[in-house]
Amino acid sequence: MFKNLVVYRIGPEWQASLMVIESSLQKMRFVPCGATQKQSLGWVEPRGLKHAPLVESIGGQYLLKLQVEQRVLPGAVVKRRTEEMARQVEESTGRKPGKKQTKELKEQAELELLPMAFTKQSSINVWINPERHLLMLDTSSSARAEDVITYLVKSLDGFSMALLQTKESASVAMKEWLASGEPPACFTIDRDCELKSMDEIKSVVRYARHLLDTEEVKSHIVSGKMPTRLAMTWEGRVSFVLTESMQLKKIDFLDVVFEGRKPGNDEAFDADAAIATSEMSKLIPDLVDALGGELALQA
Repeated sequence: MFKNLVVYRIGPEWQASLMVIESSLQKMRFVPCGATQKQSLGWVEPRGLKHAPLVESIGGQYLLKLQVEQRVLPGAVVKRRTEEMARQVEESTGRKPGKKQTKELKEQAELELLPMAFTKQSSINVWINPERHLLMLDTSSSARAEDVITYLVKSLDGFSMALLQTKESASVAMKEWLASGEPPACFTIDRDCELKSMDEIKSVVRYARHLLDTEEVKSHIVSGKMPTRLAMTWEGRVSFVLTESMQLKKIDFLDVVFEGRKPGNDEAFDADAAIATSEMSKLIPDLVDALGGELALQA
C-alpha cells in the first residue's frame, strides 16, 4: 500500500472525529480539470469505490487520498504556436513583438491549446495516526507533499504539522552504521547505498546489490563522503531505503508479513491497510529511536 513515506508530527491541539473529517473533506472533493485549467486537486475515496467515505478508518488509522489531474501541454507545442502568433503580429504591424507582448502571446497560446491537451492523473495516499499524532504521506516528491499539506490545512480546521525531527541526522547515523559495521537494534543493512562528497565537486558513489561491510566503503567515508541513501530491513519484515532527510523510499513488505493471509479476500483493501499501518507503526518508532529519539517541536 505504501511505497514511500514522509513523516510529520501533527500539532497537539488538533482533534477531530471521523464525521468532522469526512464533512470537511467533502468541501474540497476532486473535480476534473476544466477546459482551460492546467491542474486540479481534491479528495477522492481511498477505497476506490464511488460514494464510499473520503476518510477510511482501519484499526484506528485514518486513510485519505488526494487526487491530482494535470493537462499535459508540451513546451515545444506552446513555443511553436507562440512563434506563429508572433509572426502574424509582425506581418500585420511591421514590427516584432517585445518581451511583454511575447509573454502575453504565450499565455494566449496556452489558453488556446489547453482544451485540446490530454490529462494525466496521479494520487497520493495519506495516513493519519490520530493516537500518536503522526501524518505520513506516500510520496517522494516534495512538490506533491506540499500539495497535500496545503489541502489538509485548507480542509481541516486547526490542522498543523511539521516534519518529524530526530536528535541525530539520518546522514550522520548512516555514516556511523557503515563505518562500524553495526546497524541499530531491529535493523540490518542491505546492499544498496549512495555516498556523496560534501565539497564543491559533489562526487557521488553508488552501490547496488553490493556488500557494504568492506574497506572500500569505509575508505569513502574516511575521505569525507556522507551517506545520502542506505537500504535497510526492519525485523526481517520490511525493507526500505532511508534517505538523508529521513524519508523512507522503496518500501517493500516481505513475504513473512503476509503469512496466513488468504488470497482473493474480498476485503483486500482493509487487509492491506491493516498490515501496512501495523508494520509501519512499529517500524517508525524503532527508526526514531535509532536516530537518537525525536527532537521536540519547541526545540
